[in-house]
Amino acid sequence: MSKLGSIGARLYRGEVGYDFIGKRKIWYGISILITITAIVGLAVRGLNFGIEFSGGAVFTTPKTSVSASQAQHQAESAASGHQAVVQKLGSGGLRIQISGLDTKQSLPVQEELAKDLNVPVKDVNTQLVGPSWGEEIANKAWLGLGIFMVLVVLYLAIAFEWRMALAALIALIHDLTITVGVYALVGFEVTPGTVIGLLTILGYSLYDTVVVFDSLKEASKDLTKQNRFTYSEIANRSINGTLVRSINTTVVALLPVAGLLFVGGGVLGAGMLNDISLALFVGLAAGAYSSIFIATPLVADLKNREPQMKALTKRVMTKRAAAAAKGASQEDGQDEASGVAVAGDDDGAAAVVGPRHQPASRNRGRGRPSGKRR
Repeated sequence: MSKLGSIGARLYRGEVGYDFIGKRKIWYGISILITITAIVGLAVRGLNFGIEFSGGAVFTTPKTSVSASQAQHQAESAASGHQAVVQKLGSGGLRIQISGLDTKQSLPVQEELAKDLNVPVKDVNTQLVGPSWGEEIANKAWLGLGIFMVLVVLYLAIAFEWRMALAALIALIHDLTITVGVYALVGFEVTPGTVIGLLTILGYSLYDTVVVFDSLKEASKDLTKQNRFTYSEIANRSINGTLVRSINTTVVALLPVAGLLFVGGGVLGAGMLNDISLALFVGLAAGAYSSIFIATPLVADLKNREPQMKALTKRVMTKRAAAAAKGASQEDGQDEASGVAVAGDDDGAAAVVGPRHQPASRNRGRGRPSGKRR
């Protein structure tokens, strides 16, 4: 831990660092590839909407010895091919949800399930969900997402600048697209819990981005008044300075979510936890990636288009080229066999300077206490 803290301090001071901005085209390419894969998965497989959005019936049975896979097969057979999702409850019962069933279809399915599972019909609880309720939830979710996006863009544009607001918006869309695409590829059911998870990750996704932007804003004050660093270099130092903090916060946030997803949903079989935990897990990971590899490099690209930043980059490069040429001239002069050194003046011209000998008059006062001449 102390070693990690030492690395973080050196990153913050700019003593070490990784060139995130210089290799931004690689990160752009990786993000484009992942986003295209998510979009293709969404277009080909589509989303597996739960009955809250598509409508259907939910049957809850008492304790039974029938396994979840057997109950799924029997439920789909009783519902004439309608897709069924079966979850084992802690009490030993089953929760069977079948999409597309209406009131008339649910009664014979209930009787058939009771017969197949060898339980009394009256003990099988039935709940019907209409598709209009799910449509209302979806509309409110889209409305909330739109309001959130507008408020985020306005806040970032006021607190920072419009370029950072635009970069943050692109990063958010990037994170949402990847998360939804993973849902399509994995085939997890989309429920109101999924919507809650998607809305929750937006705040987490912005957290690391705002931290880097705040560091970049402070570091880039009066940037055009100096000739040592370009805007891309300052942006890169801001990423490196907050890198360890971003890693720590992301890991701490991912650990409990991973517990919900892999232990709660996978080991314990609490399938309802998968709805929100998968969205949180993928969204948190994508948000940490986008804040470092997407948002800040986009800001650097947008800022470097400004005339004053172009002029700054030209001045910095010119100064470094002159310094490199001066250093090369000094090294060439020191290699002369005669011991004559070559030095460059302020205009870049080389001047020949011979070995310096101390005049004999400076030694005349030696040996006298006062050192004064008589």
